[in-house]
Amino acid sequence: MATTQQSSTKQEILEYLLKHSQATALELSEVLNVSPQAIRRHLKDLETEELITYSSTAQAGMGRPQHIYELSRQGRDRLHRTTSDRFGDGYGEFAVSLLDTLAETVGHDKMKTILQKQWERKAQEYRDRVGKGSLKERVETLVQLRKAEGFMAEYHSVEPEEQNSADKGDRFVLIEHHCAISNVAESFPSICGHELEMFAAVLPDCIVERTHWIINGEHRCGYLVQARQ
Repeated sequence: MATTQQSSTKQEILEYLLKHSQATALELSEVLNVSPQAIRRHLKDLETEELITYSSTAQAGMGRPQHIYELSRQGRDRLHRTTSDRFGDGYGEFAVSLLDTLAETVGHDKMKTILQKQWERKAQEYRDRVGKGSLKERVETLVQLRKAEGFMAEYHSVEPEEQNSADKGDRFVLIEHHCAISNVAESFPSICGHELEMFAAVLPDCIVERTHWIINGEHRCGYLVQARQ
């Protein structure tokens, strides 16, 4: 039982670092409700496994330097495997190989058309399942659908700036900390462009803008969803 609990805490540490880029031991202790001593033991184990790295910053006064932890590349790869079992490395390699074969067979122009059709079908599927509730309800349902497909997705509401509050409708940020098709997207980056089009088609009464992009080296993919006025 203790071993299982330790593994769960370590997984929570890795997922928190994935979502927030970096954290101190004290921050992790407070967020995960685990004692600082236990957190430091977990961090030491994760460091030994080369799943995390740290940098040091000087503290005010005579205190010792504070360590700031973040995921290593190996840690990101570990999360990729554990978060998306159904879209594991074998699936990704097969998908990339299949798309390469299609591109060679039908040509790149035809390939673009095929990918476009695929995302149009996916958008229609999402739209049917999202329904016609409030924007918050639809975004929440969309996030749940993405999570079920292996994306580490979540959403947050965005408060309008006070001086412009009369001009702003409902706004949400949809974030995907983990991409279930990252292997495919690296080889066919146009897929990410279709993803933006897909979200816009699922929420036709909204303006959808990309705010973050994993392919650009960022830690997440993010989209701002704003109701049209």
